[in-house]
Amino acid sequence: MTAVLSGARRVKAAAKWAVHHLLADRPWTVTSRVGFVVGLGLLFLVPGMLFATVVEWGSSTSHNEVALGLGALVTLAAGMLLAAFTRLDQDMPPASVFAAVAWTWIGSSFFAALPLWFSGELGSFDNALFEAVSGITATGSTVLSPIEGTGRGVLMWRQIMQWYGGMGMVVLAVTILPFLGVGGLSLITAEAPGPTSDRLAPRVSSTARRLWGLYGGITLAVAAALMIAKLSLYDAVAHAFTIAGTGGFSPYDSSVGHFDSTAVEAVVIAGMLACGVSFTLHWRAVSGNPQAYGRSSEFRTYIVVIAVATISTSLLNWVNDLTDLSNSFRNGIFAAVALSTSSGFGNASDANPGGDFAAWAPGAQALLLPLMVMGGMTGSTAGGLKVLRAQVMAKYMRVGLLRVKHPQVVAKVKLGQKAVSEPVLQRVAGLVALYALSALAATMVLAALGQDLITSSSTAISALSNMGPALGEAGPTSNFLVFTRPARGVVIALMLIGRLEFFAIFLVLVSAYERARRVSRVKLRR
Repeated sequence: MTAVLSGARRVKAAAKWAVHHLLADRPWTVTSRVGFVVGLGLLFLVPGMLFATVVEWGSSTSHNEVALGLGALVTLAAGMLLAAFTRLDQDMPPASVFAAVAWTWIGSSFFAALPLWFSGELGSFDNALFEAVSGITATGSTVLSPIEGTGRGVLMWRQIMQWYGGMGMVVLAVTILPFLGVGGLSLITAEAPGPTSDRLAPRVSSTARRLWGLYGGITLAVAAALMIAKLSLYDAVAHAFTIAGTGGFSPYDSSVGHFDSTAVEAVVIAGMLACGVSFTLHWRAVSGNPQAYGRSSEFRTYIVVIAVATISTSLLNWVNDLTDLSNSFRNGIFAAVALSTSSGFGNASDANPGGDFAAWAPGAQALLLPLMVMGGMTGSTAGGLKVLRAQVMAKYMRVGLLRVKHPQVVAKVKLGQKAVSEPVLQRVAGLVALYALSALAATMVLAALGQDLITSSSTAISALSNMGPALGEAGPTSNFLVFTRPARGVVIALMLIGRLEFFAIFLVLVSAYERARRVSRVKLRR
């Protein structure tokens, strides 16, 4: 036994030496923060592609194994080349961190589209790219029609993309950065899910492992619960991936409504609720402090908002004679949770037409839009502006009004017992302003490209919040083929901007603009 342990230690030491000397000290490489991190992101896609290939080979009659395998091979080659011929330097300023995050999502989306394109199931590459961006950003909008009849492996790859996108491949990538002597905490803080200043462990690699451990555990728990609710292994695993990632893709055209089962819907609701909660709170709870949930003002607000939305929409639909009270509540809670967590699953079916919230009473639909904007908690896999930011902005406006009425009063924005600093308030206000301006501009562009105002505005909000379905022609029983090709390009951009929390994309654009200005000035001087 001692000899085995000694041998294992020698293997571990040799592996660390190889990582340090063969990767960190490679004389033939060039310094490229973006290239190296993108390469790692692509390598993390490969196991998912191979798993989907095995599913296609073992359970499908569409014979897309070659397409999925070829996509994995091309992605593996590109990832290995980037990782082999680029390296990180020791200093990673904020602009470079945001650039690495942004280009990782963009590059991963491009290569994730390859298996879909090679399979021919989506026709053109731009449709495959739309589906891949929707998957990687955990949005859930789709241009695959019909979904049923597509190869099981291709459909599983759609589900896996949202599982990757839910927690973020960049968080997984930082688990090996400490071996290179490069601090990776900035990469985690630039990513939407996971902790920011509140780390779960002193080392970044430990934090990332614990995040992914929680994520994997929740995924397995949801899959097991769905099997208890009498779903097949394939259906349970496929939906568990996208429930955990709060993505909303389903192998069926009618989404969760395909099963027409209240038991299945109950499991989906519980899974969406759990993954819309901060993973920091989950970690504290499993570490022996379940009271952390009740102490979080954001968690309490999250639950209250969902409860109020459920009761309000249920009563409005019942009063308008759309369905009986029990069905109104069933559809109300499902829609409220799906939209609050940016999951976007649908439960409408021939037996339950009331699940289509695009056909609800106008008052009930109006209550859904704020849920789409707000999304889930910070530190969760959900999209949207996040509950915490909504809390901060609401209190900021209250304090502003109080100062107008009583100029001499000293009032501060507080969360719990802590006052929120002015720099934080300014960043939150700036992000909310960026969101509002982006939604307005996108609404105008989509309307100019031929969509009605309701569809355009709700789609802009849905895409920026990574929600999936919208209102009007883009409701939960429809798909995004109702948009023109240029309009779908706009939606692609909106999904990426929303997933990267605005600052990453806009900082990349500003950096590129400033770099272009410097180059032009140098040329003019010459």
